[in-house]
Amino acid sequence: MFQPVSLFVGLRYAKAAKGNAFISFISFFSIAGIALGLMSLITVSSVMNGFEQSLKTAMLDLIPHVQLKHSAKSESSAQLIEQLTSSEQVKRIQPYLTSDVILQTNKELVGVRLQGVFEGYSNPVERHIYSGSSERLVQSKYQLMISRYLSSKLGVGVGDEVRVIMPDISSYTPLGRVPMQRLFSVAAIYDSSSEADTSLTFADGKSLARLMRRADSTTYDISITLHDAFSLNDFYVAHPQLKSEFDVDDWQSQQGTLFAAVAMEKRIMSLLLGLIVIVAIFNILSALSMMVSEKQGEVAILQTLGFTPQMIGRVFMVQGLYNGLVGTVIGVLLGILVANYINEILAFSGLSLLGGARLPVVFSPSGLVIMALVSIFMSFIATLYPAKKAANVLPAEVLRYE
Repeated sequence: MFQPVSLFVGLRYAKAAKGNAFISFISFFSIAGIALGLMSLITVSSVMNGFEQSLKTAMLDLIPHVQLKHSAKSESSAQLIEQLTSSEQVKRIQPYLTSDVILQTNKELVGVRLQGVFEGYSNPVERHIYSGSSERLVQSKYQLMISRYLSSKLGVGVGDEVRVIMPDISSYTPLGRVPMQRLFSVAAIYDSSSEADTSLTFADGKSLARLMRRADSTTYDISITLHDAFSLNDFYVAHPQLKSEFDVDDWQSQQGTLFAAVAMEKRIMSLLLGLIVIVAIFNILSALSMMVSEKQGEVAILQTLGFTPQMIGRVFMVQGLYNGLVGTVIGVLLGILVANYINEILAFSGLSLLGGARLPVVFSPSGLVIMALVSIFMSFIATLYPAKKAANVLPAEVLRYE
């Protein structure tokens, strides 16, 4: 036997196979409940983290994180661009032109946002090219890059022509005032597998500026891409002059509701699955309470052998923590294993996603540690009442009729 003696006796009780079958049944299911709850929580959280990361990398990399629009207070932007370029938070800065347009073919009419791409500047959409050439987009006039989704909807491919109509800009003709429009050739098709595919299209910047009648390049908006799109507030704090000199727009006003919905869904799912763990924790409390009632005679004998009430309480705390710790370890290991092979499990069970898509999985080490610690802490809280009940057992009352 080893010291401390409370730990030794508590582990003997926890590992004992004999005893009340109903109590053993509840103890087993408390461990299984904690394990299954944590496994589900880790799996769902990892998949939701993957979805959030996919949206962040696929969608937010295609649109400006911060858009500066020239206003009456705006001065020369050259000095500002030089200052922002040296900032550690800024990933890239480039001219920005965009307009809401209508794409028309013989098959369909679709409203999209048309964004200009300028030669000499990095184009993040190049990583998502499905067919065609991005070089042709900036080297030739009136070229267009559309998503694979829009290509299918409009019924066009690389080399086909699409009519671009600008409702906000019009010209006078003998028939009256008509929207500005021009035929563009499809130079490339991209596929980012994000929400942007349904509404975002790219054109060469010079042709778009000509169509928008903005020949002066000094009046172009400024697109700022940050290393971390979610550090937007820190960026504004570091550069307070932006909002006073420019009309500022950012990704949160355009796509913030989508990310807020994903975050809310993630929290709600975590809360619901966390309830499974809480129910299992209550099973520990129930099992220990019944254990104390059943073993009052043994508790009284231990007290006559010199155990103090505090030592008796620690015996049952050890037993409850043992169940919580075992369930937590099993749950964390199963959660990591299931989340890591979730796509293979779905494929084996015949539940593959449409089009062969794979669920993105991103583990959060800090999240795993927090979930494990919370589970162990709640198991500890569940042992306090049974431990106090055991410590209050009076040996004289229990052993009177023994």
